[in-house]
Amino acid sequence: MNHFECTGTHKQIGFAMGSALWEHKTQLLQQVPFAITRERIEYAAACVPVYQAYYPEILEELEGLASGQRCDVSMLQAVLFSTYAIPPACYCSCFAAASDREVMFGRNSDFLTALEASNTNVIYRPTDGAYSFTGNTTSFLQMEDGVNEYGLAVGLTSVYPAVRKPGFNAGLLTRYFLEKCRTVPEALAALERLPVGSAQTLTLADPAGNMAVAECCAEKTEVILPAGRERPFVCATNAFHSAAMQQYLVPQEDDWFAEPRYQTMRKALEGPAELPLRLFAEKLLSGGCGLLCQYDRSTGRDTVWSVIYDLGQRRVYRSEGNPARAGYRQDTRFSF
Repeated sequence: MNHFECTGTHKQIGFAMGSALWEHKTQLLQQVPFAITRERIEYAAACVPVYQAYYPEILEELEGLASGQRCDVSMLQAVLFSTYAIPPACYCSCFAAASDREVMFGRNSDFLTALEASNTNVIYRPTDGAYSFTGNTTSFLQMEDGVNEYGLAVGLTSVYPAVRKPGFNAGLLTRYFLEKCRTVPEALAALERLPVGSAQTLTLADPAGNMAVAECCAEKTEVILPAGRERPFVCATNAFHSAAMQQYLVPQEDDWFAEPRYQTMRKALEGPAELPLRLFAEKLLSGGCGLLCQYDRSTGRDTVWSVIYDLGQRRVYRSEGNPARAGYRQDTRFSF
C-alpha cells in the first residue's frame, strides 16, 4: 500500500497530495478504472451544491488536489462523486463485535488486483477544525474504512444502486463521519440529515461498545442494531438484509459471493467465543471460519487489504494484502 501522512487545511492537504503524486509521475485521471462519461460529469455537477452546503471542506481539498495534479477539478469531481453512485464498485466484508473487555471492528477490502498499486493508507491531521483519523482507500479523498482520534470506526460495503440522487456517496459518508463525529449515535444522527446519493451499508462502532449497520440509499435508511448476547455483533456485505430495504435490492449476476460471505460472518459471530476477540477477528477475516477472502487471484480479484481496529485497546492492525497470506501487523503511527 501507499502511505500518506497529511497535516494542514483541507486545501493544503489536497495540494500536497496532488503535488507529491505529480512529482512521482502519477496522474490520477489516467488511473481511473472506468470511463469519465457525460453521465458522470453531469451527476457530479448536480452533487456540488450538496457538498457546498454540507461538506465544503471536501470541495476545497479537491481544488487543492486538482492544482497539485495540474488538471480540471470538474474531472476529479466526476470521478469522486460518481463512485458508488454509478457502478462499478468494490466488494467488501465488515463486522463489529464486543465482549466484556473488547470492542473490535474488522473489514476486508475486496477489489481488482490490477489496481492494487493505488491502494492507500492515510493519516489525516487537519488544522481547520476536523478530527484526525487514519483510513484506507482504493481511490483518492474518499475513505472505505477508518478510525478517528475518538475511536469511532467506520467501514463501507457497496450495494448496487436501484435509485440515484445527488448526494453523498459511500466513501464520502465514511470520511465525513471520521472527520465530524465522535460516537456511533453522533454518526447516525448525521446520516439522518445528510442527502445520500448511492446505495451502501455503513458499519460503525465506538469504544463504548455502541455499534450499528446503516443500510441506506437515496430514498431510505434502515439501522440494524447488534444481535447476539454473549458477543453482541453487527456485520455486512454487499446486500441489504433488513426487510425494509429489500425493495432496493438489484439482482446481480456476480456479486463476489456476497451472501456466502455474510453467512460466514454471521455464523461465526453467533458461535461460542473460543478465542479472545482480536484473535477471533484475525481468524475470521483470514478465512479461518469459512468463505470470506478465498478468491482465485487468477480471475483478477482478491482481498487487497484487511484491517482490525481494536477500539478497547486503541490499536490498529492491518494486512496489506490478503490476510490469509500476508498476516497482520500493528500500525503504531496513529494514536486514538
